[in-house]
Amino acid sequence: MEQNNGSEVTEFILLGFAGQRKTWHVFFIVFLVIFVANLVGSIGMILLIKTDSSLHTPTYFFLQNLAFVDLCYASAVTPKMLENLMSTKKSISFIGCMVQLLVYGTFVTSDCYILAAMAVDHYVAICNPLRYGTVKSQRVCIQPLVGSYIMGFLNASVNVSFTFSLNFCKSSKINHFFCVEPPILALSCSRIYFNVMLLAAFVELNLTFTVSVVIFSCMFILAAMLKISPAAGRRKAFSTRASHLRAITIFYGTLSYIYLHHRATESQEQEKMASVFYGIMIPMLNPLIYSLRNQDVREALKGVGKKYFKFDP
Repeated sequence: MEQNNGSEVTEFILLGFAGQRKTWHVFFIVFLVIFVANLVGSIGMILLIKTDSSLHTPTYFFLQNLAFVDLCYASAVTPKMLENLMSTKKSISFIGCMVQLLVYGTFVTSDCYILAAMAVDHYVAICNPLRYGTVKSQRVCIQPLVGSYIMGFLNASVNVSFTFSLNFCKSSKINHFFCVEPPILALSCSRIYFNVMLLAAFVELNLTFTVSVVIFSCMFILAAMLKISPAAGRRKAFSTRASHLRAITIFYGTLSYIYLHHRATESQEQEKMASVFYGIMIPMLNPLIYSLRNQDVREALKGVGKKYFKFDP
């Protein structure tokens, strides 16, 4: 088969999920509900933090941006997936695939670094509470946030540039429900060794650095909390950080499974389901995790309910 340069490819076919066509309607309804819940939860969290002055702290500044990032990377893949579930030709243009992968990769990587920045913020709040107001100034908060977005764009743009400069001649069918690098690389008739190593290097660098920051921050936080007396004080300190710990565990656990175990013997269908959980479910879960068990957020919701809707949630 004659090789086609990547720039001559006009579209890819997204195979999506295996199964009968009648199950696709069920998937459509489920994922639509999840996506709407994500929109409502993330936008609601952003607006709540913006409007309630009691939440204008570094912790909620990062949480507001985490909600924005979650919303962006879920929106990069879910609408097209919903469209393809209801259409017979499950295609995406070459340029559309590039943009989808660029946006998704940028915000997923940014998510890693924002979670790490939140861990450091929690460390400063617990281990240096008297200096927290001065250490965590607005400028100090903006710097790691900007760095998170820069690292996200750098990671995604480099990998996308090298991936879509390849020649594609084996097939135009991507065995996934959105554009993701390993299945795309499998379609290339070029040498992909460098691309695979580059992808692995970026993933392992980002994961190793951010997870290390989170682990060391958690260790110092735990040591500081054990010194807090009485026990009620320890429980209060832990409850304010438990939601972040749950979000970190779910996020990094799923991310590690997808990117560090893709060489294992699990079926591609299992990997695709893991990607669904990571790309669609986690953005919906994060607003719930940070609101249902967070006393400050619950109080802010009560205030909004009383002010605008005349009820007490």
